[in-house]
Amino acid sequence: MLSKIVMWLFTVKVSLCNCYSDHRVNDFKKGRATYKIAKIGQMPPQIKETSGLARANVNKATFWTHNDGDNPAELFEVTLSGEIVSNLPLPQLKNTDWEDLTQDNEGNLYIADVGNNRNERRDLKIYKLNPAQPQKADTIALRYADQAAFPPVPNARNFDCEAVVWHGGQLHLFSKNRSKINHFVRLYSLPAQAGTYVVAPKDSIKINTMVTGAAVSPDERTLALITYGKVLLFDVSTGLNFRNPTYCLKTGRGQTEAIVFLNNQDFLFSNERKGELYLVEKTK
Repeated sequence: MLSKIVMWLFTVKVSLCNCYSDHRVNDFKKGRATYKIAKIGQMPPQIKETSGLARANVNKATFWTHNDGDNPAELFEVTLSGEIVSNLPLPQLKNTDWEDLTQDNEGNLYIADVGNNRNERRDLKIYKLNPAQPQKADTIALRYADQAAFPPVPNARNFDCEAVVWHGGQLHLFSKNRSKINHFVRLYSLPAQAGTYVVAPKDSIKINTMVTGAAVSPDERTLALITYGKVLLFDVSTGLNFRNPTYCLKTGRGQTEAIVFLNNQDFLFSNERKGELYLVEKTK
C-alpha cells in the first residue's frame, strides 16, 4: 500500500511539473507549441528499467539502452518501436548503478556507473568501450572535489548523478539536485580517457525538478536535460555551460530517465518504469 501511495504522489508531482519557474528564473522560452510529443514504442520485459540511450546504427535507426543498477552488465540494441535487435553482454564489468549512456564522434560508448542515491559511494566510474571490441573497456574513475562527507548532511546531498554527455572531447556530468533546499544542478567536466580524476563544479543552474538524463545533438550545438516532467534545452555552440537556455518543454510522461537526439532538432526519450518510448519532433 505504501509503495502505491508513493507512486501516486510521484505521478501527481510529475503531472503538476511545469516550466513557469524556468521561464521566470532562467529565461527559457515557452516550447510547448514548438514541439510535438508522441508515444512510438514499448520496451520488452527484458529491459526492466531503461536508464540510458545512445545511437547504435544511424542507418537502421537503432539505439543502445541498459537497465538500471543491480541488473546484469549488458547493453541492448533496440529499434524505435522498442524491439530488441541484439544484446551485448559485458561480464567483465559490474552494474552497480548504471544511470546514463553517451557516445563520442568515434563511436565509443560511455556507460555512466555514477548513480549515488545515498551520496555514500566512493567508487564512481564511467566505462569507455567500442561495441566492436567490448572486451577492451577502459575505466574512468572520479570523485567530487566538493564532497567531504559520505554522506553529507541531508540538505547538502547533491552528489547523485544520472546525466552524462560527451561534448568537445570531454565528459560532462550533471548532478541530480536532491537537496530539499538547494535545487542547483551542478556541472562537472573531466577527460574522456582512462584515469582517476577529481572534479570540481564549473557551472550551476537552479532547476526545481531532478535532472535524470542528458543528450547533445549531433552537431554539438544543443544540450538537452530531461527531468521528471520536462526537457530543458540549451545552446552550447560556444561551449558546454548553462549560459544560453533556449526552450523548456513540459512532457509529463512519468519517470523519464533517458534521452537521445535523432538529428539536430528531434529527440527520443523513455520512461524507466513503464518502458515507453516517446518521439519529440520540432514543428516550427
